[in-house]
Amino acid sequence: MENAQHVPPVSFHHPDAPDSRRLDAATATFRMLSDPTRLQILWLLAQESCDVGSLVERTGASRTSVSQHLAKLRFSGLVTTRKLSRHVVYSISDGHLTRLVMEGLNHADHKVTGEPAHD
Repeated sequence: MENAQHVPPVSFHHPDAPDSRRLDAATATFRMLSDPTRLQILWLLAQESCDVGSLVERTGASRTSVSQHLAKLRFSGLVTTRKLSRHVVYSISDGHLTRLVMEGLNHADHKVTGEPAHD
């Protein structure tokens, strides 16, 4: 099987070059990921859905700060909400974003630890 061609999973297979709309959408997502608190919130939401209080406790940021970041993430479509009793529970919007956050942090881990890059 040494001549077998690697075929990426369907969700990674987008054969057309990105147009300006796709580049703008990707840039907007990366812009939201460029803040350490927002990135930490997204990482936490990739693990499990949380309410504001849990995110405040786990990030160490103020309630005001977490709420403002969540509003930006919600406005940009990166998080969704649902009502659970008297609490609003936040979730990461989709698997693509989860993988992007996890890969970004895995890349950072390699940079910080000096572990060699790999595919």
